Amino acid sequence: MAPYSPPSSRGFPRPVVSATLLTLCALALSACGSEDKAAASVDSGGATAQVTDATGTKVNTPDSPKRVVALSEMDLDAALALGVEPVGLTAGRGQKGAPQYLADQARGIPVVGAVTGPDIEKVVQAKPDVILAGQLADQQVLAQLRKIAPTVVTIDSTKDWKKALELTGTALGRSDEAEKFLAGYETEAAALRADLGPQAGASVSVARYSAKGTAVMQQGVFISDVLKDLGFERPGIQNDKGEGHSTPLSDENLDEIDGDWLFIGSLDAGTDAGLLDDLAKKPAYQQLGAVRDKQSTVVDGTRWTSLGGAQAAVSVLDDIRKAMVK
Repeated sequence: MAPYSPPSSRGFPRPVVSATLLTLCALALSACGSEDKAAASVDSGGATAQVTDATGTKVNTPDSPKRVVALSEMDLDAALALGVEPVGLTAGRGQKGAPQYLADQARGIPVVGAVTGPDIEKVVQAKPDVILAGQLADQQVLAQLRKIAPTVVTIDSTKDWKKALELTGTALGRSDEAEKFLAGYETEAAALRADLGPQAGASVSVARYSAKGTAVMQQGVFISDVLKDLGFERPGIQNDKGEGHSTPLSDENLDEIDGDWLFIGSLDAGTDAGLLDDLAKKPAYQQLGAVRDKQSTVVDGTRWTSLGGAQAAVSVLDDIRKAMVK
């Protein structure tokens, strides 16, 4: 996986990158060799399994699907983490293809939709035997997808990446791998909590910056769940559930992104690098306590401030370790 490395800036430290991810993926996939052999016999017999998806719908899926279409960033992340390469993916938030942190793993996989929804014709062309539908709620679109292949809504209203990974593991016949991945994550999270020392319980802020300005990540989104696993406090409105995925802030309210520590990123390292430089020059930003204390860090926004997923979660643990554990 190519590390996120935008140009260095006087106002921002260089970002931190994941080191634990390869270990967890190897752990999760340790049983794949024997399961692949079993999959061949299952496919030849046409065996199926019944999966209850995130909406409570019962879906009959192949025991070991071979042609999986992933219609959300979280689905793509989960499938790849479990050793399944999809035959179609939905472009990530603010991306033309896979989310930046999954770009290398997903290289060559056709794009069959966007955050706004799938392109039905392209989904048909992918010839899927299972469709992972993320948090898709449009009943008309779901009906169209179900005519193409068994369709599993994997993300419920909580957007809990752990529950989504477990469900995806069931749908793909990879429940053991999902269980191992989650066990590895919990082990790493516990080790990090222990190693934080005086930083345990610190106030941690997460924000995204773009041409539209600054947005803060509140409760009910992926990154807030990861920070909760680590026992961190959140400053100000970040303790409240937001109305959408992120909450826009004016420069006058920039203190809402302050905390003991600040992690800030963008969805496009190339296009937005100059914007982050501009933000660093603003007096309101320079007056933030985390900035004055040199406890602000640039991160990959596609991992921290988008829909998230299994691999994104373990890479966030690594980012925090590198920034906060001395």
